[in-house]
Parts: sequence; C-alpha cells; structure tokens
Amino acid sequence: MAEKLVDNSVNLLRKLISIPSFSKEEEDTASVIEQFLEDHGVKSHRLMNNVWAFNAHFDEKKPTILLNSHHDTVRPNSGYSRDPFAADIIDGKLYGLGSNDAGGCLVSLIAVFIHFYDNKNLNYNLCLAATAEEEISGKNGIELILPELGQLDFAIVGEPTLMHLAIAERGLLVLDCVARGKAGHAAREEGENAIYKAIKDINWFQTYEFAKKSPLFGPVKMSVTMIEAGSQHNVVPANCHFTVDVRVTDAYRNEEVLKIISQNVDCEVTPRSTRLKPSSISTDHPIVLSGIALGRETFGSPTTSDQALLDIPSLKIGPGDSARSHMADEFIYIDEIKEGIELYIKLLSDLLLC
Repeated sequence: MAEKLVDNSVNLLRKLISIPSFSKEEEDTASVIEQFLEDHGVKSHRLMNNVWAFNAHFDEKKPTILLNSHHDTVRPNSGYSRDPFAADIIDGKLYGLGSNDAGGCLVSLIAVFIHFYDNKNLNYNLCLAATAEEEISGKNGIELILPELGQLDFAIVGEPTLMHLAIAERGLLVLDCVARGKAGHAAREEGENAIYKAIKDINWFQTYEFAKKSPLFGPVKMSVTMIEAGSQHNVVPANCHFTVDVRVTDAYRNEEVLKIISQNVDCEVTPRSTRLKPSSISTDHPIVLSGIALGRETFGSPTTSDQALLDIPSLKIGPGDSARSHMADEFIYIDEIKEGIELYIKLLSDLLLC
C-alpha cells in the first residue's frame, strides 16, 4: 500500500511539474488535481483554482484538521540549465519547477488524505485543500475558500522543512512611508528638507527595540529597504518616500506593531497589508507532541506561507528543503517524498486512530 501511494504521488507530481502553474495561472494543475481525486473515488470541490475535499465519513460533531499545500509556482529564474517543466528523474532526484516548493508536500498530503479517506472510525475529520496564489499571497488562494471549509480546528501546512516541525512563522508588514517637508531653492535658506526629516525616522527604525521578544525568533526586525526623494540638485525636496520591511514575531499582532510604529515616527505610514500575520502552535499541542515523539525537531520559520492567512493553530511541515525553493534546477529526492508520506501518516495516526 505504501509503495503504491509513493508511486502514485511521484507520477502526480511529474504531471504537475510538466504544466506551467505560475500564480494566477493554475487552471490546468487544478484540473489535474481534481481528476486525480476523482480517479481515487474522492468527491472534490473547486472555486477558481482552489480544490478541496472532505473525508468520506465526515461528521459535523468531530473536530476538523486542515491539510493544505499549494500548486502555484514562481517563474523559473535565469539560472536554469534544464527544462523547468521536464520532470526528469536522475539519480533519485525529481527535477522541475515546483518539485520542492511545494509539489512534494502537496502530493504527499494528497496521498495521506486518500490513505485515511474512507476510514469510518476517525477521531477527526480531514479537509484537504490544494490552493492557488500562495507565492504571491494572493486573495484568490486559501483566503478565498476558507468560508467554504467550515469550522477548522488546526492545520498542517505543507512546505519543505525536511519534515521537521515549524511551530511558528514570522508575519510580514511592508510599510510605505512619506516624510513631508517644503520645497525651496538649495542656494538659499528656503524650504524644509524632507530627506532630513526622513533620516530621523529611518534612524528610529534602525535602532528601536520592541519590548517583547519571541523565544523562537528574538526581536521584531525592521529594515528600511528603499528610498526616493528629490527632482534635481538645486531643489530642496518636499517629500521623501521610503519603504520598510517589518518581520513580525509571534510575540505581537501586526496591528500592535503598526500602532507602536505610528506613535514613534513623524512620517506618514501606510501598510500595504496587515493580512500576513505571524502564526504559532503550542509545543504541547497533540500534533506537535506526536511529531516530537517521532524524533522531529521544532523550530521557528523565517519564511512566509499560507499559515499567515489562517486564524487557527497551524504546523508547517513537509518533505524537501526550504533552501532549494526558487533555486535554479529545483529538485526533490524521491526518498524525501516517501519519507514525507510515511511521517505524515505516523504523525496523524496517533490523533486519528487512537
């Protein structure tokens, strides 16, 4: 049974790799996933490019576990030496765009869902969601279908972690800031230089330390990453625009961090979004304890995923290595997929079957 699950998963992943599925262009891979589920006797649902399904004997009185990963990809970078859509297997490696991020996770979670699908005696319901637009944190991905999924109690989010347990994830705020001054001629004592006003606030962003520190991530990290001002050498600039990248830890909510910033700087601060929230799950949560019992390590993940759009406890775990994500000639080991399926099943068995 396990060998068949692995073979089917690898074949599905090869098919998904062969079809371009850039964010917002995932129609064809969504159809492949729909057909795969149908071929395995699973009734699925679809909204735009998101596909989801519930276990055969869904019971509204039981809690529900979300199994989620994405089927969109970034575009291949210029460093590729291979066809990013060839899905070749060489020396135990399956090459191709999206193989590692997050195709291996997705097909492994699909395999696990099918493994438990028809079991009549589960302690939890299972909801599988293969979602779109994760790579751009788009609004037509998991966020779109959450109202359709009903009450969810916690989630396993499939991202490459070498099957270790990411029990927290940083949130993200991107801030567009404007320091306002007054234009004048540089040769005379005229105007109010917006660059000088911006420097004061930029220095605050560089040196400020938030009171609360995360045990996993340490302090909130703020970085000024872009700046623009001035039109010509002899004109005192009236405005200075700069951008701040803020990595929010699980010690704060995005709104709290934004309030602290607004109280301490003079510039106008406009967040592009507050949607990408920090996330975490308790170390004594049953799913975490199950993973620790299997010898898995816990850590805090610096990268952002669909966890940021969930308001429930969530654990990020999956086959593959985050360091390979978005790299040229991306690949995943076939053995990693096999290990992923086996560990996912073991991870859930204590909860579903005890």
